[in-house]
Amino acid sequence: MVKKTQPIKLEDLARQLNVSKVTISKALRGHPDISFATTAKVKALAEELGYMPNIMARNLSSRRSNTIGLVVPKIAHVFFASIIEAIYDAAFENNYEIVLTVSQEQAYREKKHILSLLSMRVDGLIISITEETTDLSIFEKVLAHGVRLVFLDRVPDMPNISSVTVNDKAGAFAAIEYAVKKGYKKIAHIGGYQNINIGRDRFNGFRDAMSKHKIPIKPKWISEGGFSEEDGYKAFKEMYKKGELPEYILAVTYPVALGIYDAAVELGVNIPGDIEITCFGNTTFNKNIPSLFNFVHQSTKELGTQAVKMMIDQINNPKDFSPQKVVLDTELFLVDKIASKTA
Repeated sequence: MVKKTQPIKLEDLARQLNVSKVTISKALRGHPDISFATTAKVKALAEELGYMPNIMARNLSSRRSNTIGLVVPKIAHVFFASIIEAIYDAAFENNYEIVLTVSQEQAYREKKHILSLLSMRVDGLIISITEETTDLSIFEKVLAHGVRLVFLDRVPDMPNISSVTVNDKAGAFAAIEYAVKKGYKKIAHIGGYQNINIGRDRFNGFRDAMSKHKIPIKPKWISEGGFSEEDGYKAFKEMYKKGELPEYILAVTYPVALGIYDAAVELGVNIPGDIEITCFGNTTFNKNIPSLFNFVHQSTKELGTQAVKMMIDQINNPKDFSPQKVVLDTELFLVDKIASKTA
């Protein structure tokens, strides 16, 4: 049987170095009151003896948990996976931990996760809402509890709320401008739900570009739905049933573009030969695999980093902080240019 050892306490370190517990505590936190030499001795002894700080006690005294709750709709595709990595990195650099939850695009799960995170006494919540989210009362409850809140990518229609997004409207506009300059007239949009900002703004960018170039929008080439592969698959199948197909499709997300591609393969439609697709989200996972789609690039690293920065600013400056809305630029990447870069 392995003999259990008692945990090393601040008193043990203080006794061995013949200093006070306050000195030990400050040294371990890198406080400027303590000399470099003393700090080095304290940290070396703490490591040697295997001292582990009592995080719960420290958090109770500071009234902070040094944790941030994160609620995202999906993690299966590169967009949210990349954002999560950026959030973890930025939080780690600022001595915060992330508690990750995934709503699976279901509003009831989102609410349940938020309540669980509140019960854990997180210092703040970073949330990207589901495609189902319409009841905003849960977010009002978060604010009523004094918990900081930052929305990421998908943002509800609430006043005075901090958020980090990309310029979806401009990204969609640029995608259609490219299509028109290439000579396409038969242009479709397989979009997202317009109760969600990304679905609404991407459609508005599409609509404005079509209007600018006096290209009529054909209802049979417009689809509103979710943001998954299944949604893209179903939308293209329905479009195929209606007869004439477009030459160019703007897809609301990369998963939707994948669903379109799967349906096209089944129906004998060549992508990108018969129909060219542009989607939102990076598709270049591997430089040795040719990209099938153009894409509107959204900087996932910047989205995640800015969300954490905004959150920590709120936590550290609760009285002086006012809600911020950061909107990042997008960039259109084209299949032929992607191929030439990776060749």
